[in-house]
Amino acid sequence: MTAQREKATFTILNATTKVPVDQLRFDRFNPRLLGQVVNASDEFIIAQLYRSAELDELLQSVSTNGYLDIEPLIVMADSNGAGLVVLEGNRRLATLRLLREQDLTHRIRTSENVRIRVPPVVDVSLRSSFDRVSVYRVATREEARSFIGFKHINGAAKWDSYAKARFAADWYRSGQISLEEISRAIGDRHDTIKRMVSAIYVLEQAKNENQFDLEDRNTKKFNFSHLYTALSRSQYMSYLGIETAWARYDPEPNPVPQQNLDQLKKVLVWIYGSKANSSEAVVRSQNPDIKHLGEVIVHTEALHVLETTGDLGQAHESTEPADRRFTASLIRARSEIRDASASLRAYDGQDKSLLDIAEDVKETAETIYQRMSKKFREATK
Repeated sequence: MTAQREKATFTILNATTKVPVDQLRFDRFNPRLLGQVVNASDEFIIAQLYRSAELDELLQSVSTNGYLDIEPLIVMADSNGAGLVVLEGNRRLATLRLLREQDLTHRIRTSENVRIRVPPVVDVSLRSSFDRVSVYRVATREEARSFIGFKHINGAAKWDSYAKARFAADWYRSGQISLEEISRAIGDRHDTIKRMVSAIYVLEQAKNENQFDLEDRNTKKFNFSHLYTALSRSQYMSYLGIETAWARYDPEPNPVPQQNLDQLKKVLVWIYGSKANSSEAVVRSQNPDIKHLGEVIVHTEALHVLETTGDLGQAHESTEPADRRFTASLIRARSEIRDASASLRAYDGQDKSLLDIAEDVKETAETIYQRMSKKFREATK
């Protein structure tokens, strides 16, 4: 009789009902999750949420105060009718499962190499609040999208930029709504959403063409904004063969021409690195590195330096005209020599190698002066 009563709660649409936590399933299309997780284990999903969604504070709060069943989870029936997929509230589900299942942290540490510390529940009477939670069931994802999007994009529980972009791209891909409508529904600027969705299509193309996979990146944090900022700059469009005016139109899949896929791989590796190739990312911060990388990839000499050395700073120096580089170097050299002169009293005369360096500086300076003097005389005749 109990089983029938629990199953009957599945049939209640557009209403709030309390259900056992055991009936709840993670949403494997949750925009917070990176990579392909459709067939991933629950342990993998909880580990990802723990790393990216700051579960520590939620675990501490729920273990201390119990589960405060104020806002219902938004759910829909899974494909086989055996459970409820949590469209909104996966962090809360992960927290409840960690507090309920004593061996779960061990399984996660064994399979995912992630150590999660679950605070003890001192007041055992609170454990009863972990068993059943309120859910609001919808028939389809579309019914929940406006609420979820506004809450996580402009509301109190904001997603990061990648989660926002995936949510908007999936909604747009459903074919039931335009980007303008999505922008209005979630309270964001149309051009921002367009750039984000375009960048999602670029990432998907790179993965589908076996050029780059987010799981192979060599950066601990995934800075999605680096990519969609880069793709809005004309240098990257030119290097990737993307039409300069592409940002004016609605995004479409596979925006990078086939003949430019190798360049796409290079850009993504330069921004995010690659564990497979033991390549470090050359972009350390969005400003000024994304700008500098853009200037390098459209400059033949600088691009060759970057491909050879993997040093963005050295490569970017090559983008400056030779006369400007010479002037800047000369001014820097004078400044350094003056600093050395001001600290000359620190030299005690014991280190012959420093004297040799000074002699080399002197000879180099004399050579530069003689050649500059000759050119000056010839230029002023």
